[in-house]
Amino acid sequence: MKTLIAILLVFTSAVSIAQTKFISKPQAVPSQPTPTLPIGAKAPDFRLPSTTGKYYSLKDFASAKVLVIIFTCTHCPTAQAYEDRMKAIVTDYKNKDVAVVAIMPNSPPAVVFEELGYTDLNDDYENMAIRAKDKGYNFPYLYDGDTEATSIKYGPVATPHAYVFDSQRILKYNGRLDGIEKPGKANAEDLRAAIDATLAGKDVATPTTKTFGCSIKWAWHTEYKGKVEKNWEARPVTLEELDTEGVKKLVSNDSDKLRLINVWATWCGPCILEYPDFLELQRMYGARDFEFVSLTADKMDKKDKALKFLQSKHSGVKNYIFKEDDTYKLIEAIDPKWNGALPYTLLVEPGGKVVYSLQGSIDNLKLKKIIVDHPKIGRYF
Repeated sequence: MKTLIAILLVFTSAVSIAQTKFISKPQAVPSQPTPTLPIGAKAPDFRLPSTTGKYYSLKDFASAKVLVIIFTCTHCPTAQAYEDRMKAIVTDYKNKDVAVVAIMPNSPPAVVFEELGYTDLNDDYENMAIRAKDKGYNFPYLYDGDTEATSIKYGPVATPHAYVFDSQRILKYNGRLDGIEKPGKANAEDLRAAIDATLAGKDVATPTTKTFGCSIKWAWHTEYKGKVEKNWEARPVTLEELDTEGVKKLVSNDSDKLRLINVWATWCGPCILEYPDFLELQRMYGARDFEFVSLTADKMDKKDKALKFLQSKHSGVKNYIFKEDDTYKLIEAIDPKWNGALPYTLLVEPGGKVVYSLQGSIDNLKLKKIIVDHPKIGRYF
């Protein structure tokens, strides 16, 4: 009987957890003013899920003498540049009754691929959890991307944007963490000064400062996304022919860009399924020192079929087809270590050094991390 009861308790607990697990559902939000909360205002309450699944509201920080709320996000280079400084604030003030919480204010659908050039992740709830784990966040990271109701009340201008409240949750400071974005050059001096003054019961010398970073992606800002999509789909799609020497030159990479090469074919199921992921990478990093190049192993009599596929995917990149009959020449020209199975992917530095190669389907997130953390790309300005 005891064993049965224990099993039922475990089952009931599992069901309860499954029922309460947060599932994000970004919604349409009407356009409206978003004025920044003024100094002297009371902190608006909220109830938001964290990346761990726990919900937080103001009452969860009731014992803190000072509450710091930082509106930040996952994709922004400026936000990423300040992550370690945010963690340091938590560590340095943990014994001084200071609570720190971060809120992600962006509507995920409002973020376009072309805005993700300094990251491996977008701003949806699942990716927030990945970033929090990757960076070892020591503060709650809350999601407000479904309705942005909390963010609208606070009115952040850019990410990151910090707010400091006293024990009565009256706003004493809002603005930047410090004036130097580059990591290692500053230590959140403006935010620290505001916290110290508030702890001491004094007015903050400069209660409001300007912020710098990525603009808030309000859900009603949809015109830009539509324009970007139309521009991408309008790009011409061509399919040029390459011989063995041309393939060797492609791999030798005499450009100044990090070059991603994917060898695929229309008869290869995994190739077709993963191909949009490569175009996503081009859209993310293409404005930087990066380019994606596709090379089909289809025979020349299937060139029209290959081109039709590329056009259906809006593959407005450099697309090539190997024009010689001997497939083994293609294999040797791409990589002598490759046994010829498709798909095959190479990431090549300028000068021809291969920094990543894979036979089989890519792990999209892993490849994004490799690209963004490469010295040619990087997460900061």
